[in-house]
Amino acid sequence: MNVVLAVAVFVVAYALIATERIHKTTAALGGAAIVLALGVVGSADSFFSHETGIDWDVIFLLLGMMIIVGILRQTGVFEYTAIWAAKRAKGSPLRVMILLTLITAVASAFLDNVTTVLLIAPVTLLVCDRLDINPSPFLIAEVLAANIGGAATLIGDPPNIIIGSRAGLTFNDFLVHMAPLVLVELAVFTLVLPWLFRGSFTVDPDRAADIMALNEREAIRDRGLLIKCGLVLAAVFAGFIGHSLFHIDPSVVALLGAGILVLVSGVPQEEFLSAVEWDMLLFFAGLFVMIGALVKTGVIENLSRHAVAATGGNALVATMLILVVSAVLSGVIDNIPYVATMSPLVAELAGGMEEHGHALWWALAAGADFGGNLTAVGASANVVMLGIAKRADTPISFWEFTRKGAVVTAITITIAAPYLWLRYFVLG
Repeated sequence: MNVVLAVAVFVVAYALIATERIHKTTAALGGAAIVLALGVVGSADSFFSHETGIDWDVIFLLLGMMIIVGILRQTGVFEYTAIWAAKRAKGSPLRVMILLTLITAVASAFLDNVTTVLLIAPVTLLVCDRLDINPSPFLIAEVLAANIGGAATLIGDPPNIIIGSRAGLTFNDFLVHMAPLVLVELAVFTLVLPWLFRGSFTVDPDRAADIMALNEREAIRDRGLLIKCGLVLAAVFAGFIGHSLFHIDPSVVALLGAGILVLVSGVPQEEFLSAVEWDMLLFFAGLFVMIGALVKTGVIENLSRHAVAATGGNALVATMLILVVSAVLSGVIDNIPYVATMSPLVAELAGGMEEHGHALWWALAAGADFGGNLTAVGASANVVMLGIAKRADTPISFWEFTRKGAVVTAITITIAAPYLWLRYFVLG
């Protein structure tokens, strides 16, 4: 009975989110309230369990980075970067999009993609405001690039951390195995940008000329605060990159950075708290509770087991099936709990294969990371970007994002399949 209830609540809530009949936060919290009230999950499952509960690391990572970004915004550095980027692109919207997406992708490989999105979105909004163009295509392109770029390293996307821990894979393993694939994906992604967002690159020549005449250095309003923010951000980024060495979780690093910056910046409380996307944090909490119900009742595990059983012990079939199934399921539910559930099954399957077993892990990573682009709720970064767009009065609908994301997911998975085959079964 609990299985039926968990699936029914998730499907209805997901339909409400997709059709935007009610606000997504209301739908997520309503669904969470129902599964809690009906006893499908309890407080221990939702608030304290690593397997079925709210991922507090994600929540507090977001909270910490939102506060840091809110304080950083007071320095004028986003205006500086916006003018710099627009001038380097000579006022061309297409070149601006390519430049910002590449910056986002590279940054996402060495930070987590959510943090990168939080940092790049304000810059994008300012560039588009200066050029008087719609920022929505640019925001969508950047979050798609963030999910692609994040696949390159162990720390770029949260599912990679789970896979690395379960399979014993290091930062260098991801660089060697995933970074070459990501470079190819980014090259193709850059080439399809003009087609994917056609009609979004018209700009008034006078606006472009105005941009070229601006002096970006004049945008900096508080150099002292900028230095403080720079030092704290450098320490936070070092903590992110070296979290496995320091044994400090990224969420703790972000909160420590936010706390220190609040103390040393002197920025009024209302200034940095207004930058926190409270709706978004509540949406994530509700979504995690509903997905936890699916995990607890065995829905995700059963789906994964059926997919694994269908391979018949063939390593190549298993690799391709894991790639495709991971892309689809990660696009429908958050890829973090999916990978957490799938990892033990992949470990069991890979352990039973004399050769090529390691290919299954890279199929899982590629499918989960690239599949996060499939829908607006497939990855945490997607939800973050949509929340930022809504607050900037340029809302992006579920289907507006998903129409683009589905195309990019299809392209990236189509490229990943022959890469896995060639590298691990032909050349490996």
